[in-house]
Amino acid sequence: MFYVYVIKSSVDSMTYTGYTNDLKRRFVEHNRGKNVSTRPRSPFTLVYYEAYVSQADALRREKQLKKFAGARTALKRRIPGCLR
Repeated sequence: MFYVYVIKSSVDSMTYTGYTNDLKRRFVEHNRGKNVSTRPRSPFTLVYYEAYVSQADALRREKQLKKFAGARTALKRRIPGCLR
C-alpha cells in the first residue's frame, strides 16, 4: 500500500503533504527531525491520509494536492478546522 498524508505542525499549525509506502515509519521520521523540510516545525499530528494500491496513483494525488488549489480546498471541506 501507498499513502498520501497530511501532517500538521504543533508549533505553527502549518501543514505538510507527502506520500510514502510506510505511513508509521514516515510519521516517526517527521517527528524525529529526519526530514530537512519539516525539521523546524516538529512535532506533528497526522490529520489525514488516503491509501492507494498503486504508487503512481498515490504520487499523482500528492502532486494534485500540492499543485491545485481546488484539490486542497476540497480537502479542507472534508476535514474542516485541520488545514490552513
